[in-house]
Amino acid sequence: MKAKVLKQASLPEPLLAALRARYDVVEYADLTGQDFAALAGEFQVVLTNGEAVVTAEFMASLPNLALVAVFGVGYDGVDVKAAAQQKVAVTHTPDVLTEDVADLALGLMLATSRQIVGAQTFIQQGKWSQGSYPWTRKMSGSRLGIVGLGRIGLAAAKRARAFDMTIAYCNRSPLPGVDYAYQPDLLRLAQESDYLLICVPGLASNRHLINREVMDALGREGILINVGRGSVVDEEALIAALEEGTLGGAGLDVFSHEPQVPEALQHRANVVITPHMASATRSTRRAMSQRVMDNVNAFFAGQPLVTPVPETR
Repeated sequence: MKAKVLKQASLPEPLLAALRARYDVVEYADLTGQDFAALAGEFQVVLTNGEAVVTAEFMASLPNLALVAVFGVGYDGVDVKAAAQQKVAVTHTPDVLTEDVADLALGLMLATSRQIVGAQTFIQQGKWSQGSYPWTRKMSGSRLGIVGLGRIGLAAAKRARAFDMTIAYCNRSPLPGVDYAYQPDLLRLAQESDYLLICVPGLASNRHLINREVMDALGREGILINVGRGSVVDEEALIAALEEGTLGGAGLDVFSHEPQVPEALQHRANVVITPHMASATRSTRRAMSQRVMDNVNAFFAGQPLVTPVPETR
């Protein structure tokens, strides 16, 4: 008999097919309250994604839960403190998506500074015959500030060097062996940057880390890029800064209330938006799916988990 696993959030179809070949995958959304109560004790594994919320109460409702397997590198929606207290392991899919996210970060920087989307719209609206598109700003040789120099931040910095950019970063502490300038003061980093790239996770402590004061420090020529989490940026303050012209532009892959994106962030030449797709290439999503399978298979085989999150190791 196949072991039951509970699917709590959306997952790619190829991953689901692989899971169903080995396990009895039960859709949480299909269960009535009575059904859930009857089956709750049979689930040792919950499958979820990086945008979903897994509360302490939800985990506590599954008496034999031992693993929450997250499809995604971010796991801020999972109450990992409660998971650790309840002796529930949490796994995620780091490393395999680093390069894709860094690629998109640089793509957003270039697209926003050169207003590539706005320029395409300019042509499509038949405006080229009336005159040239307004001048945009140069990216090469600019100053890049990175908030959160982890795997993705380091990969983005490597790419930025090819554009002869001067790189500085803000972390809780300096990284050993890194020759980029360390700036512990976020406001100072923003003041000294032309681009501010956000790569930090959506922890509660990071909520609205990028506030109006930081945006004002970045300035009317500065460009904010976010490939971290939408909650890290004060979205209302961002809209106000853009409307008032105190911020030069923004490139955003993540938002506060996905999939809703404020109308005020749309149809702006100096704002480029993408639908949380930084890791969404076929090869990377296949690798992420395999990482989920590896963790789930290891659990049921009684082997060490492949990529447990630090809080529940």
